[in-house]
Amino acid sequence: MLVNFAMSMIADDVKATVDELLRAVSTKNVISDPLEVGDKVVITVTKMGLGFGTGKGESKGTTGPGGVGEAVGGAVGVTPIAIIVINKSISGMGGIEVKHLAPPSGIGKALGEIASSITQAMSESKNKNQQQQTHEKPQF
Repeated sequence: MLVNFAMSMIADDVKATVDELLRAVSTKNVISDPLEVGDKVVITVTKMGLGFGTGKGESKGTTGPGGVGEAVGGAVGVTPIAIIVINKSISGMGGIEVKHLAPPSGIGKALGEIASSITQAMSESKNKNQQQQTHEKPQF
């Protein structure tokens, strides 16, 4: 009977702990509500980690009474990783800045360099096409 009661208590504790952790891990806590500052809108981006554990033990003493123990615990960690700044006075993608708060990983650096190279190549190709079009005379 004591074991069944203890298991029921652990199940209730686990459910209550998980419910609280899930409440803490919501989209609003990862992407903040926009904050307007002058002609800019600022949005923070965070990463979250979640840990959870439970344990139970029982002892049957040879010289005294035995015992039962249990524990439940969990934690949520929140780390800001970036700030998005949207400048309302600049239209298009030029008005959006992403400011990273942590140095990029090796993969992040490589992806950033690849994206920069692709963007530069596309821009050069577009400029070259525009120059060719302005120098070509239409033939009738």
